[in-house]
Amino acid sequence: MTRLLRAIAVPAALLLAGEIAMRAAGSSSDALAPPSDVAAALAALLADGEMLRASAETLASALGGLAIGGGVGLLAGLLFGAVPAAARLFAIVVEGIRPIPAVALIPLALILFGFGFRLEIAIVAFAAIWPMLVFTQAAVAAVDTQLLDVARVLRLPLAARLARIVVPFALPRIFVAFRLAFGVALIVAVTVEIAVNPLGLGYGMTMAQQTLRPADMLAYLVWIGVLGFLLNVLLLVVQRTVFGRFLPRGARP
Repeated sequence: MTRLLRAIAVPAALLLAGEIAMRAAGSSSDALAPPSDVAAALAALLADGEMLRASAETLASALGGLAIGGGVGLLAGLLFGAVPAAARLFAIVVEGIRPIPAVALIPLALILFGFGFRLEIAIVAFAAIWPMLVFTQAAVAAVDTQLLDVARVLRLPLAARLARIVVPFALPRIFVAFRLAFGVALIVAVTVEIAVNPLGLGYGMTMAQQTLRPADMLAYLVWIGVLGFLLNVLLLVVQRTVFGRFLPRGARP
């Protein structure tokens, strides 16, 4: 309980100071709103279902893109980690494409898919590939060499080595990669909605800003943070419950 009170002391003090300062100023603002007004706007948006509908749209895009991009990154990471020759062969291609910001693909994706879920899922998928690929490749490369030597002596084919040795050993680290990729997917989904796509939480926040409703705009911003925090806590619980004792110290949250 003491730790919880210490954790919320500073945020609570800042919110109180902001409330007092804005109420004392007295003038309305098109950009800011008192914390109490933001809380009331958040409650209203949740009560009428608008916030929940927008959340469902954003999560659908994030999870769809994560499933596609994360799957591609996982398979590529397994291949590159298990077959170093393949990693060297594709190194220039991967390192040439990986630095491209996902949002830079918006004009191309608009031409190919138009507005809607397909646009957002495609961009999220591109962003989700790289954390899964890099971390999965590193996890596979960290597999005990003695186990791989035994597999070679037994002349196990590549598929059998991956299924029986590599994946079970690397799975805890791969879940860490999934956690990171999920965070990236959510961030990119909201960014695409703010920039161009008329769906989800990002679009709701943009519309509130354009119609001069700062309390609603900040309510969307707060909810995005709360949603990301809760989802990360959920994944952390799964990670600690299922993989906690298998993770090396450096990979533990």
